[in-house]
Amino acid sequence: MVAANLSQEVFGCKSILHPKDVNHLSKLTEESMCNSLFTEPSEALPEEPKPVEMSFHHCHRDPQPQPGLTPERLQAQRQLCAACAVCCIFMAGEVVGGYLAHSLAIMTDAAHLLADVGSMMGSLFSLWLSTRPATRTMTFGWHRSETLGALASVVSLWMVTGILLYLAFIRLLHSDYHIEGGAMLLTASIAVCANLLMAFVLHQAGPPHSHGSRGAEYAPLEEGPGETLPLGNTSVRAAFVHVLGDLLQSLGVLAASVLIYFKPQYKAADPISTFLFSICALGSTAPTLRDVLRVLMEGTPRSVGFESVRDSLLSVPGVRATHELHLWSLTLTYHVASAHLAIDSTADPEAVLAEATSRLHSRFGFSSCTLQVEQYQPEMAQCLRCREPPQA
Repeated sequence: MVAANLSQEVFGCKSILHPKDVNHLSKLTEESMCNSLFTEPSEALPEEPKPVEMSFHHCHRDPQPQPGLTPERLQAQRQLCAACAVCCIFMAGEVVGGYLAHSLAIMTDAAHLLADVGSMMGSLFSLWLSTRPATRTMTFGWHRSETLGALASVVSLWMVTGILLYLAFIRLLHSDYHIEGGAMLLTASIAVCANLLMAFVLHQAGPPHSHGSRGAEYAPLEEGPGETLPLGNTSVRAAFVHVLGDLLQSLGVLAASVLIYFKPQYKAADPISTFLFSICALGSTAPTLRDVLRVLMEGTPRSVGFESVRDSLLSVPGVRATHELHLWSLTLTYHVASAHLAIDSTADPEAVLAEATSRLHSRFGFSSCTLQVEQYQPEMAQCLRCREPPQA
């Protein structure tokens, strides 16, 4: 069969070979076909190109963040929801009790609880808003909504307290009011229990010490374990401070109710306690307001020292100088850093970048770092823009 085919056409042309040559050629063809089936090729086939593996270090050292709230924020959400429910129940009871007792101090405490409910609901909204992903307009995402929620909480408390201070001052000027000591004593006792319960719910027991960017406590590795700075969630801290202020006022109202119950002629204790403990509640918000303003003014995180970060970057092999070093935070636990690193001409830029980024993440807990590596020039020492900022 093969011989017949070859006799008719070889390579597309009609055969002009002798029949003996055709038979010989058919034998050679059959042998070559058998050899190709049962023998390996003499030359190896070229290998397919393999995908190039990326180096271990890239610009992101942390894993891809998961959508939704982090475990720390989920805990904050549960705390705020539980405290808000307790606050609503006892606030309604205080409104009824304050009305029956004709007590401004009880109504003051109820108003503070109302301010707490509003601040907690605002904090819950800010926690939900902070889960939204970053966009081209909001490149950092919505993390700072937590800080804005804490600021709104403080401002609302100040406004309500100002109104109650005015009412207490009016009562001190005029004595045409009557207070039911028994209803006031009962309501004040329940209010103390309610504030103790909310303080227990909102109390943040920090997790074990961690140097990572997501730890709730921080202390630089160079300084050893030492004293740690509890950071926690800003919204929960603000709500906890509110509850402490309310607890202090509730204790004062309870003391005033005991006095009025046994000595009705001392009914002036009601506006006096309102006046004194409202001022204490305002003072209790000062630490939270200070932290919030520090974040909003792009200040250096209070748990991180400018000199410590600078010295750590200068100790990286190959780094000659640093400038344009900026440290700020989006929340009390989300710290950001950026800097220019001037390196020697013989230094490996990739190695310097990897080492510097690793130190900022591991030693100081920065969540985001942006470093620019450039070759050192002697003119940098005289550049005004390259000088370090002065002390505040």
